[in-house]
Amino acid sequence: MRPDQHDFLTLLGRLPARLTAEQAAWVLNCQVHDIPALVTAKLLKPLGNPPANGIKYFATADLLEASQDRQWLQRMSATIYQHWHKKNTRNKAAATIPPLTFPVDGKVRDSDLASASG
Repeated sequence: MRPDQHDFLTLLGRLPARLTAEQAAWVLNCQVHDIPALVTAKLLKPLGNPPANGIKYFATADLLEASQDRQWLQRMSATIYQHWHKKNTRNKAAATIPPLTFPVDGKVRDSDLASASG
């Protein structure tokens, strides 16, 4: 947030009506990269119908209301934990697959195929 925006909002004494993903993360005390997981899980709904790669805005009133609901906060936390658990599991699985190696001359032999199939 720019300093002039911060000064204006401080004078106004309230949050703006709509928030960016970064601002929504501040309100919910989570990371910006957690917001897409919450949108996918339908715990947060962006305003309007933004394109997949467009900037998404969220209603401040909805965020403040949800942040007062203990059950919603539990679902939010569980969703974030589950999202990162799945992502880390996928990354670990991808790291354990040995890379394919090819002979220098480019010719694949039957013995190479037998050893690769394990």
